[in-house]
Amino acid sequence: MPGNVRITGTGQLLTLSRRLRAAGGPRLQRNFTRRIRRAAEPLHRDLQQAIRTVNLTGTGRRGRGGPSPTTRPLRATLAGAVRISVRTGARPGARVWMDKSRLPPDVRNMPWVIESGRVRHPVFGNRRRWATQSARPAGWWSRAVQAGTPRMTAEVQRIVDDVRRDLE
Repeated sequence: MPGNVRITGTGQLLTLSRRLRAAGGPRLQRNFTRRIRRAAEPLHRDLQQAIRTVNLTGTGRRGRGGPSPTTRPLRATLAGAVRISVRTGARPGARVWMDKSRLPPDVRNMPWVIESGRVRHPVFGNRRRWATQSARPAGWWSRAVQAGTPRMTAEVQRIVDDVRRDLE
C-alpha cells in the first residue's frame, strides 16, 4: 500500500550521525544528507513514473464520454505528491512517502484505491450512478518499492562506508 519507504541502517546511520556532529563538520553533514537524498531519488522517480503510467480502464459504453470535468490531471497530481525526506538526527535515514497534504481533498485516498486495483466513483459527481474502473497494473506502489529498495539500500550502505572512511 502507498505509505512510506524508510531506509535506515539504524545502528550504522545513528553512530555515523553522532560522529558527524562530534566532528563538528557541517560540510560533512550537508554532504552526507545530499548523498542520502540522491540515493533515494531513483526510487522517487520510479514511483512517480509508475503512477503516471497506471492504466485506468472502465467497463462502460465505449462511444460515450468526453473531457474530464476537472481541470487537474489525476495521475500528475498523484505523482506530485510523492516526496523524499532525509533525517540525520536521532532517527537518521531516507524516507520516500505519499504526502496527502499535497493532494486535493477529494482524491486524498486515491493512491491507496489505485494500489488495490479497483476504483469506484460516482459518474460526474452523481451519487446515484456509480462506475467501476480497474487500475492496471495493480500494486503500482508496492512493485516500484520492491524493485527499488535493494538499490537504495546498497547505495546508502556505500555512502555510510565512504563517510565512515572520511571520519577515520
